[in-house]
Amino acid sequence: MSKKVLAIGIDPAFVDFAAMPQFTPQMFQAFIDAELDRVRASGYDVTSCLIDLGDTAEAVTAKALKSGYFQCVLIGAGLRQPGERLMLFEKVVNLVHELAPDARICFNTTPADSVEAVRRWVAA
Repeated sequence: MSKKVLAIGIDPAFVDFAAMPQFTPQMFQAFIDAELDRVRASGYDVTSCLIDLGDTAEAVTAKALKSGYFQCVLIGAGLRQPGERLMLFEKVVNLVHELAPDARICFNTTPADSVEAVRRWVAA
């Protein structure tokens, strides 16, 4: 049976693309989807949890965490940077700690290294 992974990240619809006008939310979403497919192809059962920047982020995260048992929770780099997201990042980490206390927590630096982040803590 595949190990279950919950991937939590910022929904591309809420990303400020002013500093990177060559990208669109659709491009980011396609990249995220492709990378989660790569995690699946590596033998993991992945559930995606994309959140906003605060209005419903905690409720959406809690609902996802309560939806099943996860061996690993992958928290995306967009939650850790830029610095003004620190409070949101802390809220998400504390929800994981509270609602999935047995899950390993890992972090990617971009969606492109999600498989490696998960593998550091959970074998397929």
